Amino acid sequence: MVKTIIIGLLIPFIGTSAGAACVFFLRKELKLSIERALTGFAAGVMVAASIWSLIVPAIEQSEDKGRWAFLPAFIGFWLGILFLLLLDHVIPHLHREIDQVEGPKSHLSRKIMLVLAVTLHNIPEGMAVGVVYAGLMNGSGMITAGGALALALGIAIQNFPEGAIVSMPLYTEGKSKPGAFWLGVLSGAVEPVFGGLTVLIAGLVVPAMPYLLSFAAGAMLYVVVEELIPEMSAGEHSNIGVVSFALGFSLMMALDVALG
Repeated sequence: MVKTIIIGLLIPFIGTSAGAACVFFLRKELKLSIERALTGFAAGVMVAASIWSLIVPAIEQSEDKGRWAFLPAFIGFWLGILFLLLLDHVIPHLHREIDQVEGPKSHLSRKIMLVLAVTLHNIPEGMAVGVVYAGLMNGSGMITAGGALALALGIAIQNFPEGAIVSMPLYTEGKSKPGAFWLGVLSGAVEPVFGGLTVLIAGLVVPAMPYLLSFAAGAMLYVVVEELIPEMSAGEHSNIGVVSFALGFSLMMALDVALG
């Protein structure tokens, strides 16, 4: 079981690293339409994962509360939203397409703040994978090995374009290819770290599992609405982002049902 959990936590990180490696094979920066498509795809995966892999199991695990079965998911969801809202205000980061610095004033370089922007929304993804594998470890009947793997694979699939979106612009802005690659890898390193911490916490507080599942969902949806949707729909090619969103959503939904 321990080996299964470790592999599950590393799968999304591998996806980010593989995407960052695109800097060695692509000579030019990504076209705007491609970035829109990749961002929309990532948003679709995260929304579907939040619903089928996190919120629905959270409600199912609280069925003994009757009409109040929604309450743990409701509370956990809002705690996740507020947690990301807090991080959004205390961590300086830069959204490249909007070219707007958020968070406290900082003397950090533009490149570092670009990496921090991606790192920020990799945190809830790591927590989401961690809490699902914690549920599997603790024998939750609502979470299966296939369902946990589906979530890990879904996050890894959407992490691949994210890795490329980090490393490619850094290279075009003057960073060396190895340097851009390692910064892309670093942006995804928080996922197995926060995933592992979540497994430990959830293992100690089993009754809190519905809250933790919905907490991760709230945090992920905050990222989607606050960052990914504006980026995929700003300016031209917004229709590409929407179609890619639908593709990512349907793929993650299919993975969760087929493997879960």
